Amino acid sequence: MSAKTTIFLSGGFKSDWQLKVINRYSEKFDFFNPRNHEIKEPHLYASWDIHYVRKCDILFAYMESTNPSGFGLMFELGMAYALNKTIILVDEKSHEDPVFAKYFKIAHQPSSNVFSNLEEAFLFLDKFV
Repeated sequence: MSAKTTIFLSGGFKSDWQLKVINRYSEKFDFFNPRNHEIKEPHLYASWDIHYVRKCDILFAYMESTNPSGFGLMFELGMAYALNKTIILVDEKSHEDPVFAKYFKIAHQPSSNVFSNLEEAFLFLDKFV
């Protein structure tokens, strides 16, 4: 029996979006969820993130409207792109903030799979099951 496909959950911590993904796909995928590592020091949690971005098969990046900057998401997304990972990007914030959208478009370039909400991304992720 082969191992499950692994997904790194990249994005903010202002909502419970990670639980929505995990609850929907817990039987189908294994997850690396930065929300659960409980590491407070930036240099330590960055090391954790780097380690698990390297290990994942898919980077699921969610730029929710409440994420203040997306800096961590951008770092993880760029790393996933450099490592030739499959990237699924949900860009919810650009539809609400045109100034943000102007600068965040750079994140769309390495993300050939860009969606405006979680449900659209779930329909695509279903294809990997």
